[in-house]
Amino acid sequence: MLESIRKHSKFVMILLFLLIIPSFVLVGIDSNYFSGASPVVARVDGKDITQNDWDNAHRMESDRLRAEQPNLDAKLLDTPEARYVTLERLVRDRVFQVAAQKLHLVTSDATLARALQDIPAIASLRKADGSLDAEGYRNLLAAQGMTPEGFEASMRRDLSLSQVMGGVMNTALATQPVADLALDAMLQRRQVQLARFPAADYSSQVQPTEADLQAYYDQHKDLFEQAEHASIEYLVLDLPAVRERIALNEDDLRTYYQENGARLAGVQQERRASHILINAPQTMAASEREAAKAKAQELLAQVQADPASFASVARAQSQDTGSAPQGGDLGFFSRGAMVPEFEKAAFALAKGQISDVVETEFGFHIIEVTDIKEPELPSFEALRPKIEEALKEQQAQRQFAEEAENFTNSVYEQSESLAPTAEKLGLQVHTADNVRRIPQVGVSGPLANERFLEALFSNDSLDNKRNTDAIEFGTNQLVAGRVVAYTPAKQLTLDEVRDQVRTAYIAQEAAKLAQQDGAAKLAAWQTDAAQAGSHLQPAVVIARNDAHELPLAVLDAALQAPVQQLPVFVGVDLKAQGYAVVKINEVLPPQTKPQELAELALAQYEQLYVQAEGAAYYEILKKKFNVQFKVDKP
Repeated sequence: MLESIRKHSKFVMILLFLLIIPSFVLVGIDSNYFSGASPVVARVDGKDITQNDWDNAHRMESDRLRAEQPNLDAKLLDTPEARYVTLERLVRDRVFQVAAQKLHLVTSDATLARALQDIPAIASLRKADGSLDAEGYRNLLAAQGMTPEGFEASMRRDLSLSQVMGGVMNTALATQPVADLALDAMLQRRQVQLARFPAADYSSQVQPTEADLQAYYDQHKDLFEQAEHASIEYLVLDLPAVRERIALNEDDLRTYYQENGARLAGVQQERRASHILINAPQTMAASEREAAKAKAQELLAQVQADPASFASVARAQSQDTGSAPQGGDLGFFSRGAMVPEFEKAAFALAKGQISDVVETEFGFHIIEVTDIKEPELPSFEALRPKIEEALKEQQAQRQFAEEAENFTNSVYEQSESLAPTAEKLGLQVHTADNVRRIPQVGVSGPLANERFLEALFSNDSLDNKRNTDAIEFGTNQLVAGRVVAYTPAKQLTLDEVRDQVRTAYIAQEAAKLAQQDGAAKLAAWQTDAAQAGSHLQPAVVIARNDAHELPLAVLDAALQAPVQQLPVFVGVDLKAQGYAVVKINEVLPPQTKPQELAELALAQYEQLYVQAEGAAYYEILKKKFNVQFKVDKP
């Protein structure tokens, strides 16, 4: 059969072609069959955003965040919530693109040029004649993986998109009367009195039976589970541990003193110099700057021919009105006092030497170093503590990199125990009990690191008691551990937790009694306010910025209650804490604000107002362009 097919393969191919093609014609071809199109996750103005678009955008956003924050836990970027934020951003950008296109918002060449000039790295590439260093510009972008054409196209797009919201947000106006009306409602003060009904006061009235405890336990079994936990050993390699083992050589200390003593002591060499300046600011025309430079070259030739004439030439020709009368003398200065070009030239000269023409942002200088003042350096012994600290830090940084590799390899290759690694590197084996899979409150260091805990509770670690891999839990900090004993999660019996069940049940029922008593009192006092009498605490004046230590629920209830007719009683359910009744006696205006605070409040309100305007306009655009999300928000 197969041999027959091989002999007549051409005929078979034609037959198959005639059989298959009609089926496609009759049934139709699914475009996704050939295109491999991914599912649609959102739609803007009838245009689809696919799963591939979403995945690519999230990958780029994750890469950007990891580059900006190297210690960021990668798991935080891969949650459903984080991914959905990327989708919302993708939809928003698409909405702005459609709006910019339909509103004909384009970016002119002049607007683009101004925007580029506002970027410091690009502005610094401008030459003396005001033109842009094209080669430097191209190299700057190439270092970022971009071309000038691509970068400028991206800038045009971003500027066009910014115009979509700019028209609304840049024109939003919040007047003082409107701001006062909104802020006064928030800053309003009220005089109140409080009656408390603490749950603890009702505990003695609760006498639970065995049936009550059993019922409570059955309804709340999840509260009485023993979480899984482990006893572990772990090793930490960090910079302090490496530093402690470093023994410094006396010759190294003295060499470091010779090379870095002045820096450690905070003293610097000072130089005294004179200069002749021919003014030529960056804004000067190119032809005028060339003329100024030529003038400086003539003066340089003059003082080189007769160095003794430097002061007289400076008095007659220098255009620095401050130093010219003193023969160009600038006095003593240290590094950092002059512009970089001037400083570099001055500190490269020997005493009595004259520089070539030096160009700075002020013009063209001829510099003569007239004196050098060497700093008085403290003795070696006086600086010894600082030298030891600095040299240990320097050597520790270098040695840590070597030991980190040894640490990583050793805990992996000798995975049955941490002892060999500890002995090899001189580290201490630490122990910890009751370690949980999730970081516990109050715990710090490696036991608070989610990646380390995840490695400890992995199947390989729990089943085989092997060392974890070396985990970086901070800058220059590595940890590896192993599980010594593991206790899985289990449901505790009622007999094991009877006391906890009893306490919890009494607290629950006491809170109910407090709430019932408080609600009854509230109803009575709303009918006859005089009955409140001695139950109420002394009156206090409260506000959002002065809560008088009241619980937030009480504060909210007191400040949000309608006050058309005073006094007003309001009840507040404090859940496990019980109940409270608030009596509102008087509504007071906000305290008068100093002018500075009033202006600050207005500025903050304007910011919130602008944000609200922008959010509202974006919602309008979403409706206008029929935005549809095809996946549910987590």
